[in-house]
This record gives sequence, structure tokens and C-alpha cells, in this order.
Amino acid sequence: MRMESSEEEDDFPCIESVTPQSKIDSIYQSNTEKGIRKICFELLDLKDAVENLCGNTRTKCLAFLRLSEEVVETEHELNELRKHISAQGILVQDLMNGVCRELDEWSRASGDVQEANESSRSSDYDDTFMNDVEDENVLFLENIDVLLAEHKIEEVIEAIDAKERSHPELKNSGDTSSTEPSSFKSALSKRKKMLENQLVEITERPSIGIVELKKALSDLLKLGKGSLAHQLLVKSYRSRLQKSIEDFLPLCPCYPETYSATLSNLVFSTISLTTKESGAMFGDNPVYSNRIIQWAEREIEYFVRLVKEHAPPSDGAPALHAASVCVQASLNHCNALEKQGLKLSKLLLVLLRPYIEEVLELNYIRARKVVLDFASSNEGKPLSPRFASPLSTFATTSDTLLVESGMRFIYVVKEIVEKLTQLVILHFGANILTRISQLFDKYVDSLIKALPGLSEDDNLTELKEPVPFRAETDSEQLALLGTAFTIAEELLPMVVSRIWNVLNESKEAGSENMMPAANNTVELKDWRRQLQHSLDKLRDNFCRQYVVNFIYSRDGDARLDAQIYLSGVGEHTIWETDPLPSLPFQALFGKLQQLATVAGDVLLGREKIQKVLLARLTETVVMWLSDEQEFWSVLEDESAPLQPLGLQQLILDMHFTVEIARFAGYPSRHVHQISSDIIARAVRTFSARGIDPQSALPEDEWFTETAKGAINKLLLGGSGSDTSEIDDEHIIMHDRGMSDSDGSPSSLSSADSSESFASAQMGDLDSPVYLSDSES
Repeated sequence: MRMESSEEEDDFPCIESVTPQSKIDSIYQSNTEKGIRKICFELLDLKDAVENLCGNTRTKCLAFLRLSEEVVETEHELNELRKHISAQGILVQDLMNGVCRELDEWSRASGDVQEANESSRSSDYDDTFMNDVEDENVLFLENIDVLLAEHKIEEVIEAIDAKERSHPELKNSGDTSSTEPSSFKSALSKRKKMLENQLVEITERPSIGIVELKKALSDLLKLGKGSLAHQLLVKSYRSRLQKSIEDFLPLCPCYPETYSATLSNLVFSTISLTTKESGAMFGDNPVYSNRIIQWAEREIEYFVRLVKEHAPPSDGAPALHAASVCVQASLNHCNALEKQGLKLSKLLLVLLRPYIEEVLELNYIRARKVVLDFASSNEGKPLSPRFASPLSTFATTSDTLLVESGMRFIYVVKEIVEKLTQLVILHFGANILTRISQLFDKYVDSLIKALPGLSEDDNLTELKEPVPFRAETDSEQLALLGTAFTIAEELLPMVVSRIWNVLNESKEAGSENMMPAANNTVELKDWRRQLQHSLDKLRDNFCRQYVVNFIYSRDGDARLDAQIYLSGVGEHTIWETDPLPSLPFQALFGKLQQLATVAGDVLLGREKIQKVLLARLTETVVMWLSDEQEFWSVLEDESAPLQPLGLQQLILDMHFTVEIARFAGYPSRHVHQISSDIIARAVRTFSARGIDPQSALPEDEWFTETAKGAINKLLLGGSGSDTSEIDDEHIIMHDRGMSDSDGSPSSLSSADSSESFASAQMGDLDSPVYLSDSES
């Protein structure tokens, strides 16, 4: 039983000797971590060993390649030396054979043994001397070959220079008096060629420094290779410039407005440095100077091509700024280069002009689209109060689109002018000013479309497309006129004042570099005359439609009819008690009163515009009467019942019109002249029918006093005040009771009236905008 128990204990050990599972796990886990760490350390050591091995292998490969190149080069030089030694040996052998043969022939020909012996001794002496010289030259060439193999360029040059100084015949290419010096000279020339090739190879290294380059070129100069040295100088700086440009071009999109200045700096600084180095090393040799100029011109052409290729879109403001910066920077560099004898400004301008004009043209087209787009918002186009305040005064009496369009016009022009640099203004200022005046003319055309009564005008068919707003009332039309006049006479001169300042300063300076080109001169008065022409066009269209609507009714019947002058009896010619102008001219006086009242509110502080506008309206009426053939055909008809009273009425109407202009305080010279022509024609017409003006008409003073009295009566409501009250005063039109909308001209236009108003010869009159008040 004990034995069985022992066997059972062996098979099933005591419970106290059993190892816990957690301990077993910790032991094996610890061993595993240690193993992993050991393996990681071994892998890191292996990695370091592999990296060291790779590095050593790379270094040894490079060293091996370098040694291989040197071995190949050494083998090449050894082959050259073997060839040279072989050639020298053959040459020496030929010399020896030739001398011996000549001595033998001379000895046989001589009968005198003594002379033969002396000749033999002399020949031996010469042979000895020649052998010594030849040995010296061979040693010299061997020394040169060794120095060339070791790339000791300075020592080679010094040795060759010393040899040539001691043997001047080596420099004389025409000296072929003997075979020996010629063979040595040929061998020496080969060595010099090898030295030259080494120097050329040095200059063409991509990583060569400036000092090393100048040293190599100086060595070429010592060898007498000046032309080659200069070519290598230009080639080296050209390759440097090309590399700099290639490194910069990928960055051009990051600097769209200033990249051209950086390119300009790279190109022109390289040209300047090359010119300085050329002058310092080669002097003022014309051949080298011309080579520099030709190279500089090619680089400038390449520069302009790069500017065009990497420029932003030409129709944007950034392109205009980039082009301006390009011109400014490039011309400044050209002015600096002129001190070094390089005149490149004209070439640069010839190359840049098409590009600059293209940018200006596309920006002008862009500006025109922005200005004429009345539906667009002015957000993002802020104006300073200096420019916005004069236009904002019209916001209360007109459509906001009108004021916004004026501000948009000023903003666009101001944006263009601010992008210009001084030298761009100097060379392209006249072009820019012309385009600005053209832009203003297009803007005026858009304002003309807003006036009523023009849609049926055959002369303005291009203006028939729909417009975003209409100036229907007098106040809106006057605000439209005031906006255009404010832009032309106040705001636009302020915006372009910078251009004029630059042009005027250049004229005063008188410097050749600061003088504008002959095709870039423009006078201020000529430019203002262009603006004035556009204003006259707007004003004349306003006056035309205003007068047409005054003269013709809605049905197309003329209110100012010749019938009122054909009879002495009727409501228009009652003279028994108190003669007055005919009703159409009394209505004209009322219309001018009404318009002057509205103008006083809308055009407050702009009395000059008010006077000019009222003067032009009065002129337009008498011009219509002067040129209306239907009116005169009625009077000149032989069957018309002309009476002296009709002539008297017509003359009084003309005097009345002149007095309106005179006492209202605006220029009356044109009105007086046209009225005189109408009176003269009427007198001739009535005289042809047998009416004697001398007997039928009162004195001229009567017409003047009657016209003044009529004005006074109309102003005072017909109280019959004495005319002396207004003799020395201007008329103040102040009838506030008349509504702005009464008799609106927009409701009176018709196709027939537009065609009947054939007196649109507004250009025949001088523009009165700049007339002084003294002319009244």
C-alpha cells in the first residue's frame, strides 16, 4: 500500500509544488520582451552598419569614378607624350641623316683635305650646339607637359612667357628660316592650344565663381586670346542670367503686379555688371563694346517676351499696374546704363509700346463696360467724400442710378490713374487722356439715352436700346445735366491732375530723359475742349427736346405759327391798349421762369451752368424760327395777307427774346445776332409785298422799351409798373408757384415734331460754356 501510494505521489505531485499560471505568464512575457528588445538593438546596429556600408560604398564609388577619370586622362596624356617623343625622335633622326648626307657630299666635292678636316670640325661643333639647343627645348616641352597634366596653369603661362621673351622669333608666325625653331614653335603652339582648352573648360563650369572666372579670362588675355576671352565673359553672364530667370519664373503667379520689376532688375543688373567687367578687363575697344550692345539688345527682347508671356489678363487693373511697373523699372535701369555708354531706352519703348497700348485698350474697354452697366452695384467701389459729395447733391432730385453711374465713372477713372507710374504717364499720358475723354463721351451718350423724346430720332439710332432709367421731369433732367457738368468741370480734372502734373514737370525740367515723346504731347485746353464737346452734345440734346416740346403740341401742331403774323385782327395782335409779345413768346418767358426756378434748386451753387443752359434754350428757339422753312414759306407766299401790324408783332417778339436773355443775365450775343437776321429777313419779305417799313414801323427805341415793359408787366402780374424799374437790374425768375411737373416735356414729343425741328445745327454756334458774364 505504501508503494502504491508512492507511485501515486510521483504521478500526482503535491499541490504545494505547482507553479501558478500568472507567474508562468510573467516569466515568459519578460523573456519575450527581452528577446524583442535584443532583436531591435541588433536591427538598429544592422541598420547603422548598412548605412555606413552604403555611405562608404558611395564614397568609394565616387572616388573610383574620379580615379577612373584621372586614369583615363593620364592615359590620354601619356599617349600624347609617346606620340610627341616618337615625333621628336623621328625629327632628330631625320636631322642627323640630312646633316651627315650633306657633309659627305661636301667632303667628296672638296679636293683639299685640310678644308675637309676644318669643315668636319665645324660641322661637329654645329651638331653639338644644335643638340644642346634641342635637348633644352625637349626638356622645356616635357616640363610644360607635366605642368599641364597637373593643371598648374599659372606656371605654364609664366614658363611660356619667359621662353617667348628669350626667343622673340617664337612669336613671329612668319619666321621659317630654319627647320628646328619651326618644329619647336609648332610643338609649343600645341601646348598653348591645350592650355587654352583648359582655360575654356574652367570658364564653362556651372559652379565657377566670379573671381575664378576673371582669373581664367585674364590668363586667356595673357595668351593673346582677347576675343575668345570676351566671348566667354558674355557667355558666362548670359548663362548666369538664364539660370536666375528660370529659378524666378515659377514665382511669377505669386507676384502678378510686381514680377516684371524683378525680371527687369535681373536682366538690367546683369547687363550693367557685364558692361562694367568688360570695360575693366578689355577697355574701350569698339569691337567689344558693340558685342556687348548686341547681346544686351537680344536680352531685352527676351525680357519683353517673358513679360508678355507671364503677365496677368490684359483687361484687368493688375495688368495695367504690372505694365506700369515694368516701364518704370526698365526705363530707370536704362537711364542708369546710359552713364555706361549703353542707350537702350528707345529700343525698350519700341518693344514695350504694343504691349502697353494693348493693356490700355483692354482696360478702356473694361472701364466702358463698368461705366455703362447701370444695373451693377457700387459696392466695393468706395469714393472719398472729396469725390462723392459733389455728386451726392443730385441724389434727392434724380434717380439713384444716375448718381451711382457718376460715382462709378469717377471710381473707374481714378483706379486707372492710380495704377500709372511716372514714366508711363510721361510716355503714354496723351494716349491715356484721350481714352479718358472718349470714355466720358460714351458716358454722355448713355445719359442722352435717358432724356425723353429721342427714341424716334433718326440721327441717334444707336441709342434706341432700352435704358435703365428715364429723366422725365425738369428736375431729373437738370440733375442729369448737373451730374455730367460736375464730372467734367470739377471731378475729372481732379482725378487726372496727377497726369498733368507729371507732363508739366517734364516740360519744365527740359531733360532729354524726362521729355515726353513727340506723339505724346497734349494741351490742357485741347483736352478740355474734347470734354466740352461731349457736354455740348448733351446740352444741345436737352435743349432740342425741350424746345421741340415747347413749340409743338401733343398732336404735332406748331404753337409758334406764322399765322399769328398774317392778320392785324385777332387775339394775338390786340394793340389798342397795351402792345405785348405774342402768346408763344409769353409762354416761352413762363417756361424759362419755371426752368430757372427748378435750376436754382437742383443746380444750387452752379450759376454758370444755369446761365449757359437758359442762354442755349433761348438760342435754340430763335434758331428754330430762323431755319424753319415751313414758317417762312407761309410768310413768303404771295397769297398771304401780310399787314404792317404782323411785321411789328414779329419784330417786337424778337426784341422781347433779346431782352429776356439780356436781363436774365446770361450771354445774349448769339440771340441778338440771330434775332437781327430774322428781323432783316422779315423786313425784306414784307417789303417785297409793298409794305414800307419806314412808315409802318415805329422807332427801334419803341421796340426796346415795349419789350422791357412787357417783361416788367409779366413779372409783376400786369400792374403796369414803369419800365425804369428793371433798366439796370437782372431779371430774377422766382415764380415758385409753378409746378415742376406742369407741362412736362416728356408728354409732348412726336415723330413729326422731331423731323420738323431741322435746326439741329448746334455745332454752328460757338460753345458758350466758357463765356464770361461780361458778355451778357
